Amino acid sequence: MDLTAIQEILPHRYPFLLVDRLLAVEAGQRAVGQKNVSGNEWYFAGHFPGQPVMPGVLIMEALAQVGAVALLSLPQFQGRIVLFGGMDKVRFRRQVIPGDVLRLETEIIRLKGQVGKGYGRAWVEEELAAEGELIFAVGKKLE
Repeated sequence: MDLTAIQEILPHRYPFLLVDRLLAVEAGQRAVGQKNVSGNEWYFAGHFPGQPVMPGVLIMEALAQVGAVALLSLPQFQGRIVLFGGMDKVRFRRQVIPGDVLRLETEIIRLKGQVGKGYGRAWVEEELAAEGELIFAVGKKLE
């Protein structure tokens, strides 16, 4: 799924759409995406000059966006928004820098009504960069 198809599902837009491509989607179960980390990203101007590092919270947001695609692919949630409820057990294992390609894997591990939990892992090649639980709520339909 390319950027145009992603934008048909997710309401996020530049500069906050953090997924460039979806490699796999199993509606309501899991999704795998990709983020090409460019040196031109807006956050590198201040994080950190001379030694750019992708903020960990944005890695987790990218994982949440991938998980949101899996949820919004379910017929009952199409056209809605997915909101962050929290994060648990988050760990950052390596820095993500310009030139890296993040493989974003998010699995929905619990869904009760419109609230649930996912587990995300971000990889650079075969090295785990970040992982953690993502708590979410499916919000109202967008107009």
